[in-house]
Amino acid sequence: MLLAIDVGNTNTKFAVYDGKTWRAQWRAATYSTRTADEYAPWLAQVMALSGLTFSDVKACIISTVVPQALFNLRNLSRRYVGAEPLVIGEPGVELGIEVRIDKPSEAGADRLVNAVGAFVDHGGPAIVIDSGTATTFDIVAADGAFEGGIILPGINLSLQALHDAAARLPRVEIRDPGKVIGKDTISAMQSGIYLGSIEMIGGLIRRIKQEYGAPMKTIATGGVASLYEGAFPGIDVFDQELTSRGLLEIFRRNGGVI
Repeated sequence: MLLAIDVGNTNTKFAVYDGKTWRAQWRAATYSTRTADEYAPWLAQVMALSGLTFSDVKACIISTVVPQALFNLRNLSRRYVGAEPLVIGEPGVELGIEVRIDKPSEAGADRLVNAVGAFVDHGGPAIVIDSGTATTFDIVAADGAFEGGIILPGINLSLQALHDAAARLPRVEIRDPGKVIGKDTISAMQSGIYLGSIEMIGGLIRRIKQEYGAPMKTIATGGVASLYEGAFPGIDVFDQELTSRGLLEIFRRNGGVI
């Protein structure tokens, strides 16, 4: 089996693939100082709930946007899986796609993995929207190349910034308030955050398609994407396994066999 690890700024996702299907997926808060020996007991317990053990896993692939976390996750793979992990972005690791931006080295590992997963499962051209700590819009060409995109603060980060910067603005639940015009502080904030995000996403999708000049499929993924499902017609597919499947495809492209 393959252990796929995707490290984001807020959460780290672990997923196990058995050669035919994704057996289970779990999320943990990202702490760059968490050691391999701290990860292992937690991961062993959640794996056991799905009838899995470390001995079932034979290979590991890691994508991270938190470089400080890599050392400990590499040790987790070495000590508990017994395998040297494949790490996205390291020399010799082939993505199998062209990166058509001015500075290819600046493209985040998560964005490239999403581009691979999107093209394999959904084709191109496509817009991939990943909603997490940041919200990213990434462009996948008709031939699968990564062609750049947009980066902006995620919905939780925007909400936290409001709370931190304005003494009288509380933390609020992110949900549809039902009306645009809020009648109190909480409903006004919910309208601004939730409906404002929907309008922003819809507007950027429209602008991207106008600029690109060709029909494009729009795919949403990430921990916050489910908040928008069914909220507006601008997104064609909600795919929460996109990143994991991108990691699996890169594993295969580098000769990995499960």
